[in-house]
Amino acid sequence: MALGIFGLHPSALAYCMTTLGASMMNSMFSFYYVKLFLNKYKISEGAFHQAQVVYMVWNAVNDPLFGYLQDNARAACCSRRRLSILYGAPFYALAFLLPWFPWQTYAAGDWLSGAHLVVALCAFDGMLTFVLLAQCALFAEISAQYHSRLQLVRYSQAASLVGSSSVLFCGLLSSNMDDFAAFQKVAVTVAMLACFSMAYTGLYSESRFDSKASDHAPGPSQPALSLRAVISLTGQILAQRDFQLFVLMNFFQVFMVAFCSNFTLIFVDHLIPPNVLPSFAKSLMYGAGFICPQLLVLCSQGLLQQVGYYRLILLSFYLEAAMAVIMFLLGPQHYYFLALFLTTVMVLVQAAFSLFNLPLADIIDSDLQKYKRSSPLSSMVFGTNALFTKPAQSLAPMLVVSILNQFGYEQLKDAGTTADPSSLQALHGAMFFLVCLAPLCVAVAQIMAWRPFSIRDSHTVDAKYTDT
Repeated sequence: MALGIFGLHPSALAYCMTTLGASMMNSMFSFYYVKLFLNKYKISEGAFHQAQVVYMVWNAVNDPLFGYLQDNARAACCSRRRLSILYGAPFYALAFLLPWFPWQTYAAGDWLSGAHLVVALCAFDGMLTFVLLAQCALFAEISAQYHSRLQLVRYSQAASLVGSSSVLFCGLLSSNMDDFAAFQKVAVTVAMLACFSMAYTGLYSESRFDSKASDHAPGPSQPALSLRAVISLTGQILAQRDFQLFVLMNFFQVFMVAFCSNFTLIFVDHLIPPNVLPSFAKSLMYGAGFICPQLLVLCSQGLLQQVGYYRLILLSFYLEAAMAVIMFLLGPQHYYFLALFLTTVMVLVQAAFSLFNLPLADIIDSDLQKYKRSSPLSSMVFGTNALFTKPAQSLAPMLVVSILNQFGYEQLKDAGTTADPSSLQALHGAMFFLVCLAPLCVAVAQIMAWRPFSIRDSHTVDAKYTDT
Protein backbone atom coordinates (compact mmCIF):
# COMPACT_ATOMS: atom_id res chain seq x y z
CA MET A 1 0.00 0.00 0.00
CA ALA A 2 1.55 3.27 -1.13
CA LEU A 3 1.50 6.34 1.08
CA GLY A 4 -1.00 9.04 0.18
CA ILE A 5 -1.66 12.55 1.42
CA PHE A 6 -0.60 13.26 5.05
CA GLY A 7 1.21 9.91 5.05
CA LEU A 8 -2.05 7.96 5.04
CA HIS A 9 -2.53 4.81 3.01
CA PRO A 10 -5.34 5.47 0.52
CA SER A 11 -6.62 1.88 0.48
CA ALA A 12 -6.63 1.59 4.27
CA LEU A 13 -8.22 5.02 4.64
CA ALA A 14 -10.98 4.21 2.16
CA TYR A 15 -11.59 0.84 3.84
CA CYS A 16 -11.85 2.28 7.35
CA MET A 17 -14.38 4.96 6.43
CA THR A 18 -17.09 2.28 6.34
CA THR A 19 -15.95 1.19 9.81
CA LEU A 20 -16.35 4.79 10.96
CA GLY A 21 -19.92 5.09 9.68
CA ALA A 22 -20.99 1.60 10.76
CA SER A 23 -19.56 1.93 14.27
CA MET A 24 -21.38 5.24 14.77
CA MET A 25 -24.73 3.61 13.98
CA ASN A 26 -24.19 0.09 15.32
CA SER A 27 -23.01 1.29 18.73
CA MET A 28 -26.04 3.49 19.23
CA PHE A 29 -28.48 0.92 17.85
CA SER A 30 -27.32 -2.01 19.95
CA PHE A 31 -26.91 0.05 23.12
CA TYR A 32 -30.28 1.80 23.14
CA TYR A 33 -32.88 -0.23 21.24
CA VAL A 34 -33.67 -2.79 23.97
CA LYS A 35 -34.20 -0.17 26.67
CA LEU A 36 -36.18 1.99 24.23
CA PHE A 37 -38.71 -0.73 23.39
CA LEU A 38 -38.91 -2.20 26.89
CA ASN A 39 -39.07 1.02 28.92
CA LYS A 40 -40.35 3.77 26.62
CA TYR A 41 -42.50 1.91 24.08
CA LYS A 42 -43.51 -0.63 26.79
CA ILE A 43 -43.52 -3.61 24.44
CA SER A 44 -44.89 -6.81 25.97
CA GLU A 45 -42.57 -9.74 26.68
CA GLY A 46 -44.46 -11.90 24.16
CA ALA A 47 -44.14 -9.33 21.38
CA PHE A 48 -40.49 -8.78 22.24
CA HIS A 49 -39.76 -12.50 21.97
CA GLN A 50 -41.74 -12.84 18.73
CA ALA A 51 -39.77 -9.97 17.21
CA GLN A 52 -36.49 -11.56 18.30
CA VAL A 53 -37.46 -14.93 16.77
CA VAL A 54 -38.29 -13.28 13.43
CA TYR A 55 -35.06 -11.31 13.67
CA MET A 56 -33.08 -14.46 14.50
CA VAL A 57 -34.36 -16.27 11.39
CA TRP A 58 -33.83 -13.27 9.10
CA ASN A 59 -30.46 -12.54 10.69
CA ALA A 60 -29.22 -16.06 9.93
CA VAL A 61 -30.65 -16.32 6.41
CA ASN A 62 -29.67 -12.95 4.97
CA ASP A 63 -25.90 -13.40 5.47
CA PRO A 64 -25.40 -16.47 3.25
CA LEU A 65 -27.98 -15.04 0.82
CA PHE A 66 -26.10 -11.75 0.41
CA GLY A 67 -22.79 -13.64 0.48
CA TYR A 68 -23.90 -15.72 -2.51
CA LEU A 69 -25.17 -12.62 -4.35
CA GLN A 70 -21.97 -10.67 -3.81
CA ASP A 71 -19.70 -13.54 -4.88
CA ASN A 72 -21.77 -14.67 -7.90
CA ALA A 73 -24.10 -11.88 -9.06
CA ARG A 74 -23.93 -10.37 -12.55
CA ALA A 75 -24.91 -6.85 -11.39
CA ALA A 76 -21.92 -4.65 -10.54
CA CYS A 77 -23.75 -3.19 -7.52
CA CYS A 78 -23.55 -6.64 -5.93
CA SER A 79 -20.37 -8.16 -7.37
CA ARG A 80 -18.13 -5.08 -6.88
CA ARG A 81 -17.40 -4.64 -3.19
CA ARG A 82 -17.12 -0.86 -3.22
CA LEU A 83 -20.33 -0.42 -5.23
CA SER A 84 -22.23 -2.61 -2.76
CA ILE A 85 -21.11 -0.20 -0.04
CA LEU A 86 -21.80 2.91 -2.12
CA TYR A 87 -25.37 1.97 -3.04
CA GLY A 88 -26.16 0.31 0.29
CA ALA A 89 -25.01 3.18 2.52
CA PRO A 90 -28.09 5.45 2.17
CA PHE A 91 -30.48 2.57 2.88
CA TYR A 92 -28.34 1.47 5.83
CA ALA A 93 -28.58 4.99 7.31
CA LEU A 94 -32.35 5.15 6.79
CA ALA A 95 -32.81 1.73 8.41
CA PHE A 96 -30.82 2.97 11.43
CA LEU A 97 -33.41 5.73 11.99
CA LEU A 98 -36.42 3.40 12.05
CA PRO A 99 -36.59 2.55 15.78
CA TRP A 100 -36.13 6.09 17.10
CA PHE A 101 -39.39 7.47 15.67
CA PRO A 102 -42.57 5.80 17.06
CA TRP A 103 -45.40 5.13 14.64
CA GLN A 104 -47.88 6.42 17.22
CA THR A 105 -48.06 6.98 20.97
CA TYR A 106 -47.81 3.41 22.19
CA ALA A 107 -49.91 2.07 25.03
CA ALA A 108 -48.43 -0.65 27.24
CA GLY A 109 -48.43 -3.94 25.30
CA ASP A 110 -49.52 -2.27 22.03
CA TRP A 111 -49.21 -4.78 19.15
CA LEU A 112 -47.92 -2.01 16.89
CA SER A 113 -44.79 -1.59 19.00
CA GLY A 114 -44.04 -5.28 18.33
CA ALA A 115 -44.50 -4.77 14.58
CA HIS A 116 -42.28 -1.68 14.81
CA LEU A 117 -39.52 -3.72 16.47
CA VAL A 118 -39.73 -6.47 13.81
CA VAL A 119 -39.43 -3.97 10.95
CA ALA A 120 -36.65 -2.00 12.66
CA LEU A 121 -34.53 -5.05 13.45
CA CYS A 122 -34.94 -6.76 10.09
CA ALA A 123 -34.41 -3.61 7.99
CA PHE A 124 -31.36 -2.54 9.97
CA ASP A 125 -29.75 -5.98 9.96
CA GLY A 126 -30.48 -6.50 6.26
CA MET A 127 -28.69 -3.32 5.25
CA LEU A 128 -25.92 -3.83 7.81
CA THR A 129 -25.30 -7.28 6.34
CA PHE A 130 -25.29 -6.08 2.73
CA VAL A 131 -22.79 -3.28 3.41
CA LEU A 132 -20.53 -4.95 5.98
CA LEU A 133 -20.26 -8.26 4.11
CA ALA A 134 -18.80 -6.29 1.22
CA GLN A 135 -16.39 -4.57 3.62
CA CYS A 136 -15.40 -7.89 5.23
CA ALA A 137 -14.67 -9.29 1.77
CA LEU A 138 -12.52 -6.23 1.06
CA PHE A 139 -10.48 -7.02 4.17
CA ALA A 140 -9.43 -10.37 2.71
CA GLU A 141 -9.04 -9.06 -0.84
CA ILE A 142 -7.20 -5.74 -0.47
CA SER A 143 -4.01 -7.60 0.45
CA ALA A 144 -2.82 -11.09 1.41
CA GLN A 145 0.08 -9.79 3.50
CA TYR A 146 -0.31 -10.13 7.28
CA HIS A 147 1.31 -6.75 7.96
CA SER A 148 -1.06 -5.10 5.46
CA ARG A 149 -4.03 -6.70 7.17
CA LEU A 150 -2.75 -5.47 10.52
CA GLN A 151 -2.62 -2.02 8.97
CA LEU A 152 -6.28 -2.36 7.99
CA VAL A 153 -7.06 -3.44 11.56
CA ARG A 154 -5.17 -0.42 12.91
CA TYR A 155 -6.98 2.04 10.65
CA SER A 156 -10.31 0.37 11.39
CA GLN A 157 -9.80 0.58 15.13
CA ALA A 158 -8.90 4.25 14.86
CA ALA A 159 -12.08 4.81 12.85
CA SER A 160 -14.12 2.73 15.28
CA LEU A 161 -12.65 4.71 18.17
CA VAL A 162 -14.10 7.87 16.67
CA GLY A 163 -17.35 6.24 15.59
CA SER A 164 -18.07 4.52 18.91
CA SER A 165 -17.94 7.87 20.66
CA SER A 166 -21.48 8.37 19.32
CA VAL A 167 -22.70 6.54 22.45
CA LEU A 168 -20.76 8.92 24.69
CA PHE A 169 -21.97 12.10 22.97
CA CYS A 170 -25.50 10.78 22.63
CA GLY A 171 -25.59 9.98 26.34
CA LEU A 172 -24.29 13.43 27.27
CA LEU A 173 -26.56 15.36 24.88
CA SER A 174 -29.73 13.39 25.65
CA SER A 175 -29.12 12.57 29.34
CA ASN A 176 -28.89 8.87 28.48
CA MET A 177 -32.09 9.06 26.35
CA ASP A 178 -34.14 10.86 29.04
CA ASP A 179 -34.40 13.83 26.65
CA PHE A 180 -35.87 11.86 23.76
CA ALA A 181 -36.21 14.82 21.35
CA ALA A 182 -32.49 15.52 21.71
CA PHE A 183 -31.79 11.82 21.25
CA GLN A 184 -33.70 11.83 17.94
CA LYS A 185 -31.72 14.83 16.68
CA VAL A 186 -28.45 13.09 17.54
CA ALA A 187 -29.65 9.96 15.70
CA VAL A 188 -30.43 11.92 12.52
CA THR A 189 -27.02 13.63 12.65
CA VAL A 190 -25.27 10.29 13.14
CA ALA A 191 -27.15 8.76 10.19
CA MET A 192 -26.10 11.58 7.85
CA LEU A 193 -22.46 11.51 8.91
CA ALA A 194 -22.35 7.71 8.61
CA CYS A 195 -23.82 7.76 5.11
CA PHE A 196 -21.24 10.26 3.85
CA SER A 197 -18.45 8.31 5.52
CA MET A 198 -19.40 4.99 3.90
CA ALA A 199 -19.87 6.70 0.53
CA TYR A 200 -16.14 7.54 0.63
CA THR A 201 -15.35 3.83 0.73
CA GLY A 202 -17.75 3.25 -2.14
CA LEU A 203 -15.99 5.84 -4.26
CA TYR A 204 -12.33 5.12 -3.54
CA SER A 205 -11.80 1.54 -2.27
CA GLU A 206 -10.74 -1.29 -4.59
CA SER A 207 -10.32 -5.06 -4.32
CA ARG A 208 -7.40 -6.84 -6.00
CA PHE A 209 -9.98 -9.12 -7.62
CA ASP A 210 -12.17 -6.39 -9.12
CA SER A 211 -10.40 -6.61 -12.48
CA LYS A 212 -10.68 -10.39 -12.44
CA ALA A 213 -14.36 -10.11 -11.59
CA SER A 214 -14.83 -7.84 -14.60
CA ASP A 215 -12.93 -10.21 -16.89
CA HIS A 216 -14.78 -13.30 -15.65
CA ALA A 217 -18.21 -11.91 -14.80
CA PRO A 218 -21.01 -14.37 -15.50
CA GLY A 219 -22.46 -13.92 -18.96
CA PRO A 220 -24.31 -15.92 -21.58
CA SER A 221 -21.36 -18.30 -21.92
CA GLN A 222 -20.69 -18.40 -18.17
CA PRO A 223 -23.95 -18.83 -16.23
CA ALA A 224 -24.32 -18.06 -12.58
CA LEU A 225 -23.68 -20.87 -10.13
CA SER A 226 -26.47 -23.39 -9.74
CA LEU A 227 -28.03 -24.23 -6.38
CA ARG A 228 -26.14 -27.53 -6.43
CA ALA A 229 -22.84 -25.70 -6.93
CA VAL A 230 -23.64 -23.28 -4.11
CA ILE A 231 -24.41 -26.19 -1.77
CA SER A 232 -21.16 -27.86 -2.82
CA LEU A 233 -19.12 -24.70 -2.13
CA THR A 234 -20.82 -24.20 1.23
CA GLY A 235 -20.08 -27.83 2.11
CA GLN A 236 -16.40 -27.30 1.29
CA ILE A 237 -16.32 -24.28 3.61
CA LEU A 238 -18.12 -26.13 6.41
CA ALA A 239 -15.81 -29.15 6.11
CA GLN A 240 -12.78 -27.17 7.33
CA ARG A 241 -12.16 -27.94 11.00
CA ASP A 242 -10.67 -24.52 11.72
CA PHE A 243 -13.81 -22.91 10.33
CA GLN A 244 -15.97 -25.11 12.58
CA LEU A 245 -13.94 -24.19 15.66
CA PHE A 246 -13.99 -20.50 14.79
CA VAL A 247 -17.77 -20.51 14.27
CA LEU A 248 -18.37 -22.19 17.63
CA MET A 249 -16.14 -19.72 19.43
CA ASN A 250 -17.61 -16.78 17.50
CA PHE A 251 -21.18 -17.80 18.38
CA PHE A 252 -20.42 -17.29 22.06
CA GLN A 253 -18.60 -14.03 21.32
CA VAL A 254 -21.60 -12.65 19.42
CA PHE A 255 -23.76 -13.67 22.39
CA MET A 256 -21.51 -11.73 24.77
CA VAL A 257 -21.35 -8.68 22.51
CA ALA A 258 -25.17 -8.57 22.44
CA PHE A 259 -25.36 -9.25 26.19
CA CYS A 260 -23.03 -6.35 27.01
CA SER A 261 -24.41 -3.90 24.46
CA ASN A 262 -28.09 -4.52 25.18
CA PHE A 263 -28.11 -4.83 28.97
CA THR A 264 -25.23 -2.87 30.51
CA LEU A 265 -27.44 0.23 30.59
CA ILE A 266 -30.21 -1.69 32.39
CA PHE A 267 -27.86 -3.47 34.82
CA VAL A 268 -26.15 -0.22 35.84
CA ASP A 269 -29.48 1.58 36.38
CA HIS A 270 -30.57 -1.14 38.81
CA LEU A 271 -27.36 -2.31 40.49
CA ILE A 272 -25.53 1.00 41.02
CA PRO A 273 -27.42 3.74 42.93
CA PRO A 274 -27.60 7.24 41.37
CA ASN A 275 -25.85 8.77 44.37
CA VAL A 276 -22.85 6.51 43.68
CA LEU A 277 -22.70 7.06 39.92
CA PRO A 278 -24.56 10.18 38.69
CA SER A 279 -25.85 10.41 35.11
CA PHE A 280 -22.74 12.19 33.82
CA ALA A 281 -20.42 9.50 35.25
CA LYS A 282 -22.61 6.76 33.75
CA SER A 283 -22.40 8.45 30.34
CA LEU A 284 -18.60 8.45 30.61
CA MET A 285 -18.68 4.79 31.65
CA TYR A 286 -20.87 3.80 28.69
CA GLY A 287 -18.69 5.79 26.32
CA ALA A 288 -15.57 4.11 27.69
CA GLY A 289 -17.16 0.71 27.06
CA PHE A 290 -17.33 1.51 23.35
CA ILE A 291 -14.20 3.66 22.95
CA CYS A 292 -11.61 1.77 25.00
CA PRO A 293 -11.78 -1.48 22.93
CA GLN A 294 -10.38 0.40 19.96
CA LEU A 295 -7.67 1.97 22.10
CA LEU A 296 -6.76 -1.47 23.42
CA VAL A 297 -6.47 -2.94 19.93
CA LEU A 298 -4.43 0.04 18.71
CA CYS A 299 -2.06 -0.37 21.67
CA SER A 300 -1.76 -4.11 20.95
CA GLN A 301 -0.41 -3.78 17.41
CA GLY A 302 3.09 -4.75 18.51
CA LEU A 303 1.78 -7.83 20.33
CA LEU A 304 -0.33 -8.80 17.32
CA GLN A 305 2.82 -8.69 15.20
CA GLN A 306 4.92 -10.60 17.75
CA VAL A 307 2.57 -13.27 19.14
CA GLY A 308 -0.37 -13.21 16.70
CA TYR A 309 -4.11 -12.92 17.14
CA TYR A 310 -4.61 -16.53 18.34
CA ARG A 311 -2.85 -16.06 21.66
CA LEU A 312 -4.31 -12.61 22.35
CA ILE A 313 -7.87 -13.80 21.75
CA LEU A 314 -7.27 -16.79 24.04
CA LEU A 315 -5.81 -14.50 26.72
CA SER A 316 -8.94 -12.33 26.63
CA PHE A 317 -11.09 -15.38 27.48
CA TYR A 318 -8.93 -16.26 30.48
CA LEU A 319 -9.09 -12.66 31.73
CA GLU A 320 -12.89 -12.54 31.42
CA ALA A 321 -13.26 -15.77 33.39
CA ALA A 322 -10.86 -14.64 36.11
CA MET A 323 -12.54 -11.24 36.53
CA ALA A 324 -16.00 -12.83 36.70
CA VAL A 325 -14.88 -15.11 39.55
CA ILE A 326 -13.32 -12.18 41.45
CA MET A 327 -16.44 -10.01 41.02
CA PHE A 328 -18.71 -12.82 42.17
CA LEU A 329 -16.59 -13.29 45.31
CA LEU A 330 -16.58 -9.55 46.05
CA GLY A 331 -20.38 -9.30 45.85
CA PRO A 332 -22.78 -6.65 44.49
CA GLN A 333 -22.26 -4.09 47.27
CA HIS A 334 -18.86 -3.01 45.87
CA TYR A 335 -20.36 -0.54 43.41
CA TYR A 336 -17.18 0.96 42.00
CA PHE A 337 -15.66 -2.48 41.41
CA LEU A 338 -18.91 -3.50 39.72
CA ALA A 339 -18.81 -0.47 37.44
CA LEU A 340 -15.17 -1.21 36.60
CA PHE A 341 -15.98 -4.88 35.98
CA LEU A 342 -18.90 -4.13 33.64
CA THR A 343 -16.80 -1.65 31.67
CA THR A 344 -13.77 -3.95 31.47
CA VAL A 345 -15.83 -6.92 30.27
CA MET A 346 -17.38 -4.73 27.55
CA VAL A 347 -13.90 -3.59 26.53
CA LEU A 348 -12.39 -7.10 26.39
CA VAL A 349 -15.36 -8.59 24.53
CA GLN A 350 -15.44 -5.83 21.92
CA ALA A 351 -11.65 -5.72 21.55
CA ALA A 352 -11.35 -9.47 20.93
CA PHE A 353 -14.30 -9.32 18.54
CA SER A 354 -12.51 -6.60 16.56
CA LEU A 355 -9.73 -9.10 15.71
CA PHE A 356 -12.00 -11.78 14.24
CA ASN A 357 -11.50 -10.64 10.64
CA LEU A 358 -7.90 -11.89 10.94
CA PRO A 359 -8.71 -15.59 11.52
CA LEU A 360 -11.53 -15.44 8.96
CA ALA A 361 -9.14 -13.97 6.39
CA ASP A 362 -6.70 -16.81 7.11
CA ILE A 363 -9.51 -19.33 6.67
CA ILE A 364 -10.36 -17.70 3.31
CA ASP A 365 -6.69 -17.97 2.30
CA SER A 366 -6.61 -21.63 3.31
CA ASP A 367 -9.79 -22.35 1.34
CA LEU A 368 -8.42 -20.53 -1.72
CA GLN A 369 -5.20 -22.54 -1.61
CA LYS A 370 -6.80 -25.91 -0.79
CA TYR A 371 -9.34 -25.81 -3.64
CA LYS A 372 -7.13 -23.81 -6.06
CA ARG A 373 -9.84 -21.22 -6.72
CA SER A 374 -9.28 -18.37 -9.18
CA SER A 375 -10.64 -15.89 -6.61
CA PRO A 376 -11.56 -16.23 -2.95
CA LEU A 377 -15.08 -16.95 -1.70
CA SER A 378 -14.76 -14.09 0.77
CA SER A 379 -18.41 -13.11 1.08
CA MET A 380 -19.56 -16.73 1.20
CA VAL A 381 -17.15 -17.54 4.03
CA PHE A 382 -18.23 -14.49 6.03
CA GLY A 383 -21.89 -15.18 5.22
CA THR A 384 -21.68 -18.85 6.20
CA ASN A 385 -20.01 -17.88 9.47
CA ALA A 386 -22.85 -15.42 10.12
CA LEU A 387 -25.47 -18.08 9.35
CA PHE A 388 -24.45 -19.91 12.51
CA THR A 389 -23.34 -17.01 14.73
CA LYS A 390 -25.91 -14.26 14.13
CA PRO A 391 -28.75 -16.10 15.95
CA ALA A 392 -26.82 -15.40 19.16
CA GLN A 393 -27.73 -11.72 18.72
CA SER A 394 -31.38 -12.64 19.29
CA LEU A 395 -30.82 -15.43 21.80
CA ALA A 396 -29.02 -13.10 24.22
CA PRO A 397 -31.87 -10.58 24.70
CA MET A 398 -34.54 -13.30 24.62
CA LEU A 399 -32.79 -15.33 27.31
CA VAL A 400 -31.92 -12.38 29.55
CA VAL A 401 -35.38 -10.76 29.32
CA SER A 402 -37.01 -14.12 30.12
CA ILE A 403 -34.80 -14.58 33.19
CA LEU A 404 -35.35 -11.01 34.41
CA ASN A 405 -39.11 -11.24 33.96
CA GLN A 406 -39.09 -14.38 36.10
CA PHE A 407 -38.02 -12.01 38.89
CA GLY A 408 -40.59 -9.32 38.07
CA TYR A 409 -38.59 -6.97 35.85
CA GLU A 410 -41.61 -6.11 33.67
CA GLN A 411 -43.50 -4.86 36.73
CA LEU A 412 -40.55 -3.39 38.64
CA LYS A 413 -38.65 -1.55 35.88
CA ASP A 414 -40.60 1.70 36.43
CA ALA A 415 -41.72 1.19 40.03
CA GLY A 416 -38.78 3.06 41.59
CA THR A 417 -39.19 3.77 45.32
CA THR A 418 -42.74 2.34 45.36
CA ALA A 419 -41.51 -1.18 44.58
CA ASP A 420 -41.63 -3.93 47.18
CA PRO A 421 -38.09 -4.08 48.67
CA SER A 422 -37.95 -7.88 48.80
CA SER A 423 -39.04 -8.18 45.14
CA LEU A 424 -36.52 -5.56 44.09
CA GLN A 425 -33.77 -7.33 46.04
CA ALA A 426 -34.58 -10.62 44.27
CA LEU A 427 -34.45 -8.90 40.87
CA HIS A 428 -31.12 -7.25 41.67
CA GLY A 429 -29.73 -10.58 42.87
CA ALA A 430 -30.70 -12.21 39.58
CA MET A 431 -29.07 -9.36 37.67
CA PHE A 432 -25.83 -9.71 39.63
CA PHE A 433 -25.74 -13.47 39.00
CA LEU A 434 -26.20 -12.81 35.27
CA VAL A 435 -23.48 -10.16 35.29
CA CYS A 436 -20.97 -12.61 36.79
CA LEU A 437 -22.00 -16.05 35.53
CA ALA A 438 -22.67 -15.16 31.87
CA PRO A 439 -19.07 -14.00 31.18
CA LEU A 440 -17.64 -16.91 33.21
CA CYS A 441 -19.61 -19.68 31.47
CA VAL A 442 -19.16 -18.19 28.02
CA ALA A 443 -15.41 -17.70 28.50
CA VAL A 444 -14.96 -21.34 29.58
CA ALA A 445 -16.86 -22.55 26.50
CA GLN A 446 -14.77 -20.29 24.25
CA ILE A 447 -11.48 -21.53 25.71
CA MET A 448 -12.52 -25.10 24.96
CA ALA A 449 -13.51 -24.21 21.39
CA TRP A 450 -10.56 -21.95 20.55
CA ARG A 451 -7.62 -23.94 21.92
CA PRO A 452 -7.62 -26.56 19.06
CA PHE A 453 -7.64 -23.86 16.34
CA SER A 454 -4.60 -24.64 14.16
CA ILE A 455 -3.89 -21.44 12.18
CA ARG A 456 -1.78 -19.81 14.87
CA ASP A 457 1.35 -18.49 13.15
CA SER A 458 0.19 -16.51 10.12
CA HIS A 459 1.96 -13.49 11.65
CA THR A 460 5.32 -15.29 11.13
CA VAL A 461 4.87 -16.52 7.53
CA ASP A 462 4.63 -14.90 4.12
CA ALA A 463 1.35 -14.47 2.28
CA LYS A 464 -0.29 -17.65 1.04
CA TYR A 465 -0.91 -16.16 -2.37
CA THR A 466 0.69 -13.31 -4.26
CA ASP A 467 -0.73 -9.79 -4.39
CA THR A 468 -1.43 -8.69 -7.94
